Amino acid sequence: MKLLDVENLNLGFYCENGFKQALFDVTFSLNKGEMLALVGESGCGKTISAMSILQLLPKNAGITSGVITFENQDLLKLSCKELQHIRGSKIALIPQDPMTSLNPLFTVGDQLLEVLKIHQNLKGKEAHKKAVEAFEAVQIPSAEERLKAYPHEFSGGMKQRAIIAMALACNAEILIADEPTTALDVTIQAQIMSLLQKIKKERGTAILLITHDLALVKENADNVAVMYAGRIVEKAPAKEFFENPTHPYSLALLNSLPSNREKSLETITGQPPSIQQIIEGCKFHPRCKQCMEICTEKVPPEYQVGENHISACFLQE
Repeated sequence: MKLLDVENLNLGFYCENGFKQALFDVTFSLNKGEMLALVGESGCGKTISAMSILQLLPKNAGITSGVITFENQDLLKLSCKELQHIRGSKIALIPQDPMTSLNPLFTVGDQLLEVLKIHQNLKGKEAHKKAVEAFEAVQIPSAEERLKAYPHEFSGGMKQRAIIAMALACNAEILIADEPTTALDVTIQAQIMSLLQKIKKERGTAILLITHDLALVKENADNVAVMYAGRIVEKAPAKEFFENPTHPYSLALLNSLPSNREKSLETITGQPPSIQQIIEGCKFHPRCKQCMEICTEKVPPEYQVGENHISACFLQE
């Protein structure tokens, strides 16, 4: 069952020297109980694509075209007030940095209760009971007592669990997890990902996982979408992607993983382009070892290379 559909999303930023496009026809969908991983290097457009869903964008950002469909309505056409009924309650965000996502002046319980009051209209004992249940659902021990604690009394992993609890308390259908394991040690990373998998399976929650950690993706994701310079260059089921990557950028990313090296660790030369740079044709061509003349002249279309597997590269012709 399809929950979210992003079609041909184009977005840019108003800079001092004019409007600079950052996203180019970004298209993906999210099904009930699916974890879709949006991967790529920093600055490739992963987070801004996800933030467009909830319209949590910088003031100088502007969506020029596209459709984002959720519950048979285009989110891009909703007013700010209408979006407030969706943010947090139906589509929830797990922000990138758990260390700074909680207000240090209020107890974690107070912040969770505020979420329940705004989105579920719950107060008093009923809200408190729901808050305890939310903490227990994310395996925070001594839930009743931990509600009284301040953020500085929580470890990084506990803060991340508390933020996930806020999303679950409102029974969100979609979780946007933006680098949910950043700044956490390996053991806690595994626990957080295990928790997200449990939520996905037991509740049927759809999860949009934003990450550059391909090892994390291989262990957890159902489907993968690879972004480069504001464009999705490859989409495939996770198993198919890791067994048969077809885009040179995808191959380069996988070859840079320590677990995939045979002799020495490979690197991708150069840097991803900024939105200020104008690159004709495929934006990856200046870094691509398989670049052809056509790559410098035209933007490659999407080629169907397998069932539910597309690749935007002229090598697929």
